[in-house]
Amino acid sequence: MLQKREKVLLLRTFQGRTLRIVREHYLRPCVPCHSPLCPQPAACSHDGKLLSSDVTHYVIPDWKVVQDYLEILEFPELKGIIFMQTACQAVQHQRGRRQYNKLRNLLKDARHDCILFANEFQQCCYLPRERGESMEKWQTRSIYNAAVWYYHHCQDRMPIVMVTEDEEAIQQYGSETEGVFVITFKGILNVNKHRAQIEAFVRLQGASSKDSDLVSDILIHGMKARNRSIHGDVVVVELLPKNEWKGRTVALCENDCDDKASGESPSEPMPTGRVVGILQKNWRDYVVTFPSKEEVQSQGKNAQKILVTPWDYRIPKIRISTQQAETLQDFRVVVRIDSWESTSVYPNGHFVRVLGRIGDLEGEIATILVENSISVIPFSEAQMCEMPVNTPESPWKVSPEEEQKRKDLRKSHLVFSIDPKGCEDVDDTLSVRTLNNGNLELGVHIADVTHFVAPNSYIDIEARTRATTYYLADRRYDMLPSVLSADLCSLLGGVDRYAVSIMWELDKASYEIKKVWYGRTIIRSAYKLFYEAAQELLDGNLSVVDDIPEFKDLDEKSRQAKLEELVWAIGKLTDIARHVRAKRDGCGALELEGVEVCVQLDDKKNIHDLIPKQPLEVHETVAECMILANHWVAKKIWESFPHQALLRQHPPPHQEFFSELRECAKAKGFFIDTRSNKTLADSLDNANDPHDPIVNRLLRSMATQAMSNALYFSTGSCAEEEFHHYGLALDKYTHFTSPIRRYSDIVVHRLLMAAISKDKKMEIKGNLFSNKDLEELCRHINNRNQAAQHSQKQSTELFQCMYFKDKDPATEERCISDGVIYSIRTNGVLLFIPRFGIKGAAYLKNKDGLVISCGPDSCSEWKPGSLQRFQNKITSTTTDGESVTFHLFDHVTVRISIQASRCHSDTIRLEIISNKPYKIPNTELIHQSSPLLKSELVKEVTKSVEEAQLAQEVKVNIIQEEYQEYRQTKGRSLYTLLEEIRDLALLDVSNNYGI
Repeated sequence: MLQKREKVLLLRTFQGRTLRIVREHYLRPCVPCHSPLCPQPAACSHDGKLLSSDVTHYVIPDWKVVQDYLEILEFPELKGIIFMQTACQAVQHQRGRRQYNKLRNLLKDARHDCILFANEFQQCCYLPRERGESMEKWQTRSIYNAAVWYYHHCQDRMPIVMVTEDEEAIQQYGSETEGVFVITFKGILNVNKHRAQIEAFVRLQGASSKDSDLVSDILIHGMKARNRSIHGDVVVVELLPKNEWKGRTVALCENDCDDKASGESPSEPMPTGRVVGILQKNWRDYVVTFPSKEEVQSQGKNAQKILVTPWDYRIPKIRISTQQAETLQDFRVVVRIDSWESTSVYPNGHFVRVLGRIGDLEGEIATILVENSISVIPFSEAQMCEMPVNTPESPWKVSPEEEQKRKDLRKSHLVFSIDPKGCEDVDDTLSVRTLNNGNLELGVHIADVTHFVAPNSYIDIEARTRATTYYLADRRYDMLPSVLSADLCSLLGGVDRYAVSIMWELDKASYEIKKVWYGRTIIRSAYKLFYEAAQELLDGNLSVVDDIPEFKDLDEKSRQAKLEELVWAIGKLTDIARHVRAKRDGCGALELEGVEVCVQLDDKKNIHDLIPKQPLEVHETVAECMILANHWVAKKIWESFPHQALLRQHPPPHQEFFSELRECAKAKGFFIDTRSNKTLADSLDNANDPHDPIVNRLLRSMATQAMSNALYFSTGSCAEEEFHHYGLALDKYTHFTSPIRRYSDIVVHRLLMAAISKDKKMEIKGNLFSNKDLEELCRHINNRNQAAQHSQKQSTELFQCMYFKDKDPATEERCISDGVIYSIRTNGVLLFIPRFGIKGAAYLKNKDGLVISCGPDSCSEWKPGSLQRFQNKITSTTTDGESVTFHLFDHVTVRISIQASRCHSDTIRLEIISNKPYKIPNTELIHQSSPLLKSELVKEVTKSVEEAQLAQEVKVNIIQEEYQEYRQTKGRSLYTLLEEIRDLALLDVSNNYGI
């Protein structure tokens, strides 16, 4: 007999309203169990598949396991799997149609031993959701209750294993019912407890050498173990027996060297495996170098089949067919992998295009872009047609309609920006003033990009695809066209601009926040300051006013009055920032170390020097105001849209990653407590050597290396306790303050505008992302951010190499510098060069087996001998009995040179030439010109390179003219046209998920 229940659903609409739906829900005494052990087969009416009768137990995955490990559950080796209806519905609602269809196809496939059990329609299995119970807890409870019923239904003859990743559920249900076991998914596959090998769904990533990859804490060593998989592929890994485990080397090893060649013993063995299957091939375009003429001849008679070497040393050589090997041997070339036959050691590919000559600046920059999958094609005509016009003939003006909608701050607030020199995309401005009641008002005003970029417009789709502005050492590639990024959305001085503002009323004495206001505004920035000028004003040096353009045309009286007003505002902002920072410090905010290098040019505009950028207090002032704004916006959008807000999380790092930091600090007598961000921050603050400030910088840098990356996420995809930002010590955080250069901020602006409309009971304009679409977007943005970070780092290293490449290390004084040892290896040390902000390796044992020796004059030379490594030091002993010991944080004299590579990027080579600190000659103590920005540097470098390439360019132009005359395709080539069609096919221009 059927039992009637009412099922209440609370749904949130795109407008943010809560919709209550009541549905009739009928429960049955019998539903098909699909088990051959069923005591009532007639009542259960088994139609379709039955579970196998030769299994030792049934496996019931909970909803989270089905979502995250469906690829593993598809393996035909896994038998007796029961998918509960509750778990399947969770996949349907939270993972989208594609994942749900995969699950449905799996259940229909007769080759897979799995069935669906409709637990929510069975009278004894159905559990109503309790008041205040989270959806996740109810789903787990329902699945466990159904598992217990299923065990008893089979008359206790078949053990049930419920698989979950919820530790609380394991503790609560693990020993509750005999015959029903609750364990983790990793536990059921654990090599030590259950079987000698595992198969895991993992991604090949993080290769640290040519021969080893680290896959989800499993080491894959050697080409054979990789089994034709390539860095970035999603693979299945079999764990090897313990006696075959290997350890990662603790020796310094060049990228092209085998770990075994160093002759050093590896570290403690770690789980080691081999690839047994490839689930997803993530092949992309690869930059390669053709072999030299001699290498081509050595490859054999079949010169049309050439092995090319990828720029990324983690990628194997690629075999391509070409007759142009000799012509292209001096160029960086893009190839694409087509296949990899099981009988071949190397994959097959084809030629795509030429990037540029090896060592040429533009060619090397293009290489970095391709290797990071960064597309920098110009904005299309359709995209530019959506842009507003701002020309001398037709200047842009504030519209009367917007004046009515927005709060006008142009006359009431002193608004100004503080940015680096040469900055064009000014996202943010600040204001502070005294209110009539004596309290203070702090304002953060951000460019209103969403006013100009409509949801799902052509430019919005392009910005979503790019996801971020890419900043290289010498240039940038904007996310938005320059008419927005450098003009109408840039909060320049003296012009009217639209903004989205947050303004707090602060107590005049304690600076505690009394009220907050969010909304759209109109501002006119009074000053466009650069950091150094703002710091001078903060320090009381008013002579810098001559460098501020806004003061030049003022009379003395007006100039003095406006200067006093500006100095007061900067000072008050700094006081407020100190208070905000102290409050975060009390919660455990971390101050980590990062080195940014500035460049100096000589009179002839050549690279003259590299100088680490010195931090200023005004940097922290601006940063704290931005952090405060991001924090309050995060709270606002989460309160309004708890299941579809875009936030940024920074999970706590794994404690084992801090082991090297703790050991290094211990060498100096410091104790680093890493149990929480608060204890870590306090420990780093106390780890100061009064005789050597570099020690604290290095310890903070090591703490940075131990951190996991901060990531964007959708609030509907994880529990609230996972929202925390470890580094900033904030419970909720997002990115709101840079919509010109980050698409995440555009999404957040739209969410904030929707939240404001919701508060005013107004209709929300435009659809917001659903949780699943927002989650997919976050994955894309995180991927593009990682590419941006890698490309910026690689371009900086390129220019560091350019600086030293033309210098003779034997005679050039600037190639000799002081270095600090911050890590010990079995055959060398890792050094930090404070003068240039460079980190690198220095060998104490060379390839000939000779070790370093330092005589009475402290100068080093190579002699026969051996090395002995200890925890905090390493000793080099020669056969003559001479010995020298290098300790952690010792200062040594280092020679800097460049190790050139034809196939890969050049690298900086460090060589210890004395075990004594370097003494700076008097010639280096002379006054140097002010550091210039990277953008200015590159323009000058490019100018000097152009002269050297002029002859080559003339030759290329002649070839191009002949090509234009005799080619068959008179317009654009067919290949170029097809590539554009391919790029367009990858764009999602549908309105299925609007903002």
